[in-house]
Amino acid sequence: MRRIAVASHTTDAAAGVPWNMAPTPDTSPRSTVVALVGAESDTLLSGLSDVPALAALSLRETDPAVATRRMAAVSSPYLVHDADPLEHVAAAWVELFEERATLGTLEVEVETLLSLFAAGDAVMPDYYVVVGPEAIEGTWRHWWLGALAHHAPARVLPVEASGTALRARLRALPTSRPWPEPEAWLPRVHFDIPDRVGLHDQPGAA
Repeated sequence: MRRIAVASHTTDAAAGVPWNMAPTPDTSPRSTVVALVGAESDTLLSGLSDVPALAALSLRETDPAVATRRMAAVSSPYLVHDADPLEHVAAAWVELFEERATLGTLEVEVETLLSLFAAGDAVMPDYYVVVGPEAIEGTWRHWWLGALAHHAPARVLPVEASGTALRARLRALPTSRPWPEPEAWLPRVHFDIPDRVGLHDQPGAA
C-alpha cells in the first residue's frame, strides 16, 4: 500500500509505510491502486479500458506474487483490478460468523496473508470500490461495509453498479488516512462482529 493522497501521488511513498504493507522496491506499485469488488465487477472492469491515465487489469485467481509483479509493471497513475488480497481472510471471516468454519481457520488465513505482506508478495489496494452493495447479501455485506470499512472508512467506497457511476467515483477518490498496519487489526478481525461495526456509517450502505 502507498501512503499517498490521490491528488498528490508521489513515488517515495515507501518511506514511513509499515514494513508488513510495503513491498520491495521491485514490486511496489507506482499507481494509485483500486480493487473493484462486488456485483458485475467483471463487466465494469472491462468497461474501463478506454479511460485515460488508468490501467484496468483482470487479476482474479492470479497467484498473489504474480499479481503484485504485474501491478508493479503498470506506469499509469491509476490502476483498477479485481484481485482482492484479503479474499481468503474475508471468506474465512464470513464462514466463521455463518458457523461454517472455525476461528482456527480464520487465524491460519490471517497468518498466511501477513506472511505474504511481509515478503512483498501481496499488496493492499489504496481503495476498495464495492459495486452494487445493495445486491450483496448477508454476512458478505457486513464484511465489506462493516468489518473492512471500519478500519479505514474513506478507503471502502460503495458505488452503484453502472459504468457511469463507477467512472464518477474513480474521478473523485477521497483523500484520507491510509490503512492501518495489517498486523494491528487483522489478528483481531474476529472481534469485528456483523451488525456491530461500521455498516450504518457507510455512505450508500443503507
